Amino acid sequence: MHPTSSALSDLVRRTAALFSRPTLESRPRRGLLLGGAALAVALALPGQYAGAQDWHTERWTGTWGAAPSGPPPAANLQTFTDQTLRLIVHTSIGGNRVRIRLSNEFGTTPLRIGAARIGLRAGGSDVAPGTDLALTFGGNTAITVPPGAPILSDPVELNVPALSDLAISLYLPGTVEANTIHNVGSQTNYISLPGDFTAAATLPVQRTVTSWPFLTEVDVDGAGAAIVTLGDSITDGTRSTPDTNNRWPDWLARRLQTVRDPVLGINGRLGLVNRGISANRLLSNPVNLLGGRSILERFDRDVLATAGVRYMTLMIGINDIGNSPATSPIPAADLIAGYRQVIARAHAKGIAVFGATLTPFEGAGYYSPEKEVVRQAVNNWIRSSDEFDGVIDFDLATRDPAHPTRFLPAYDSGDHLHPNDLGYQAMGNAVPLGLFRSLGAAAVKPLKQKGESVVQ
Repeated sequence: MHPTSSALSDLVRRTAALFSRPTLESRPRRGLLLGGAALAVALALPGQYAGAQDWHTERWTGTWGAAPSGPPPAANLQTFTDQTLRLIVHTSIGGNRVRIRLSNEFGTTPLRIGAARIGLRAGGSDVAPGTDLALTFGGNTAITVPPGAPILSDPVELNVPALSDLAISLYLPGTVEANTIHNVGSQTNYISLPGDFTAAATLPVQRTVTSWPFLTEVDVDGAGAAIVTLGDSITDGTRSTPDTNNRWPDWLARRLQTVRDPVLGINGRLGLVNRGISANRLLSNPVNLLGGRSILERFDRDVLATAGVRYMTLMIGINDIGNSPATSPIPAADLIAGYRQVIARAHAKGIAVFGATLTPFEGAGYYSPEKEVVRQAVNNWIRSSDEFDGVIDFDLATRDPAHPTRFLPAYDSGDHLHPNDLGYQAMGNAVPLGLFRSLGAAAVKPLKQKGESVVQ
């Protein structure tokens, strides 16, 4: 026996002897006192208990993410009965360890996860051989998530390449309502026949969906930082081609992985987490809560809780403008006050904020000339106020030079509000990479000073 262990055992025995003849009144407290004495000794003696891993040295970075919303109206509610979900996500940054974040934040009943696994996708719903790993939660293969709560899985060792597809399988015993969901995924995900098929290489598919129920983030280990792209449907990638990863943040993620520029400090270690929600607003909640809570309400969950966040882009406001009265729209000053709140809250946590101008929308269903005046005022403020840490001019990148209040026809998806794949590519290419200077392995660079130029 180790000498220290022997000393601890001896002291516990001697302490127990002190309470060997307790009075009737003292008996209920005996275990408490003994436990407290033993605990005090144990804490004083080094190396007695195998505690948690050294989390001080762990560095996690979001490689993928989606912002949750809900609960959906009855007509949009998805229900699963003793089924396995196989959810496909596309990574930005790579790593050697991985964990996931699940959410029951808009649920009103406990969410039971019977089993969960992760692996590299081979194609369709298939998992690549030799990559499939079981996920645990605090060491348990099953977990119940309380209403209103998220959970993190334990990390597993998996070589996750950058710009690769992962397959995440969740077995849901019983009947489960998807009250927490990212509605517009633009990605085919798979629902099995009844049963736990989390370990099946090929899923017996009953149906498919293009949303992400419950899954909100995938993290990898590494010394990199994360960029959160916060916004509405244009950041979410609405009307991009499904299963092609043609959202503008996807194009930015590809650039960050393929460009190696020591002058700009781009080193391939920047993760990207897309927190756009279709129909989202800056100041108010839409009637259909699948459009997400307002940016001001969801900021802490969707930005601050993201692993490794160091930068964020903000493109929001067109739905606030578009859904306001045609002839007396929301004042630009109200939106500017909201932007200032986001900037202040981000800066309080050391996060740089890059403002993105609002893209043209003439021809869209909720357009009016009065609303265009507000959009122009907001864009002028974003460009000239110097209150953001940098500016991304999506308006300039996508507008028709001959008709600046409209999209360039080659970039218009057809609804005059959302870009097509080519337009999203133009947006991703318009982001100045110099905004994201290298952080190094452990350093955090100070925020851009006002007036500092940004390298294109």
